[in-house]
Amino acid sequence: MSQADETNDPIVLSRAQSRRVDQIAIEDFGIPGIVLMENAARNASDIIFERYREFSLHATNSPRVLIACGGGNNGGDGYAIARHLHNRGVAVALLAAVPGSKLTGDARINFDIALRMNLPIAPWPSEQCHAWFDNGPAIMVDALLGTGFSGEVRAPMDGLIDRMNAIDVNRIAIDVPSGLDCETGRPSDATVRADLTITFVALKSGFVQPAAKPYLGDVKVVDIGAPPEVLDRVLSKPG
Repeated sequence: MSQADETNDPIVLSRAQSRRVDQIAIEDFGIPGIVLMENAARNASDIIFERYREFSLHATNSPRVLIACGGGNNGGDGYAIARHLHNRGVAVALLAAVPGSKLTGDARINFDIALRMNLPIAPWPSEQCHAWFDNGPAIMVDALLGTGFSGEVRAPMDGLIDRMNAIDVNRIAIDVPSGLDCETGRPSDATVRADLTITFVALKSGFVQPAAKPYLGDVKVVDIGAPPEVLDRVLSKPG
């Protein structure tokens, strides 16, 4: 039995522990990072589709789901989520806060797949991005900044977060609302106010802090396909 099964208390991971989950899964269990990202994206897209399917997501006159993607693995999650939603007939469009040419690793792989699928991708800021906002999407997916973020959000990403918060839309944060420090729960000047946060593996330590509550919305924890032994090893060491 894993440690996760021995208590009804929710599992909470620090920033360092969250990183170790991926590290141990990749280095010790031989699971490629792209597999972990794929599992995370598929499970997140399932929740999005099932929870919001009544919003006519298949309308094609304009994108119904806008996905804002950053430059790290969180952005890679966003591009993979877009693929899975598109495969289910959802009208998606992608706002690239970081040029695809600057992406590396697993994030670049998923960007290139989205590009070859001819999914609509526009750089932020651009007239196309503003037009998509003005057309009234049903859902905004935040895949900008992940667990590694701390401090303040810099331009032009801060403007994108402000734009996301300003429209009447269902906002979904992937892993952590962008601008929120996952370790301390401290929000930056520009922080996504999510209606739903889909986080991976376990809650983050900052989520239990009062300052984080206005930004999280409902929180759903999803699996990334790492064996339970990975989490047991991470939880056996503090930090």
